[in-house]
Amino acid sequence: MQVQWDDLKVFLAVARAESLSSAGRLLKLDPATVGRRVARLEAGFGAPLFAKSPTGYALTDAGQRLMTHATRAEQAVEDAADDMAGQAAGISGQIRIGAPDGSANFLLPQVCDRIGRANPGLEIQIVALPRLFSLTRREADMVVAVSPPTAGRLTVQKIADYRLHLAASDDYLRTAPPITSLDDLQNHRIIGYVQDMIFDKELDYLGETGLTRVDLASNSVAVQMGWIRQGAGVGIMHDFAMPFFPGTRKLLTDQLSLTRSFYLVRHADDRRLERLNRFAQTFCDGIRAEVARLEAEA
Repeated sequence: MQVQWDDLKVFLAVARAESLSSAGRLLKLDPATVGRRVARLEAGFGAPLFAKSPTGYALTDAGQRLMTHATRAEQAVEDAADDMAGQAAGISGQIRIGAPDGSANFLLPQVCDRIGRANPGLEIQIVALPRLFSLTRREADMVVAVSPPTAGRLTVQKIADYRLHLAASDDYLRTAPPITSLDDLQNHRIIGYVQDMIFDKELDYLGETGLTRVDLASNSVAVQMGWIRQGAGVGIMHDFAMPFFPGTRKLLTDQLSLTRSFYLVRHADDRRLERLNRFAQTFCDGIRAEVARLEAEA
């Protein structure tokens, strides 16, 4: 069977999105067309590539085998594009970044805006989700993580350290009991993560305060910071986010100061892609500079 690259692109989109409609949105095709292209591949190979279930399209054994070859073909096409574009041209194409919502809300927008302005042919997508991303399924081209993964064919690069502190709004502190020690937090409303939805141990900030309860909880750090800003209680804030929330202040900085790190995680095969290498270097440099700038203002 002669396989067309356009059909493999459709196959990869369905495999990663796990639905015809989601793949169609990515490819700008209607779902019926996506379904016909998949059916054509299956007929050509004489085997089902997907098993349809209530949760979506899952790869069969044959689909898993084709996924390996299709990913290699995709890599070869991207290698060719990079080679022909040359380094003199700006970075172009689409790059999708997965990130936890703290960095996605308060660091990546300005970093990616500057990169985008310098590279008009580049489309940057930021996907902010409070969970881990799968690079194997190509949910993103690269991921900002708060701890380095230990399994998978991945490359990991440390980007920068960042700091966090207890914080509250001036409005809250004006009427709340004094806070002079960590023990005083027992008398305050505490804001933090939903405990069973913490997807990375590095996000368990309140564990280092000795507190065992959370009065207002969210799996989104942006929601937590919104509560802090409006005077709902005391929580942990990233120093780099504090300039976005005037009227909030750090507390007990001599008793509790947390340091965490950002890492850039990529699929190992992508090391050959000069376009992604150049973007990754510029991206990491931009995050380091932005963390330093914002923390100096906190």
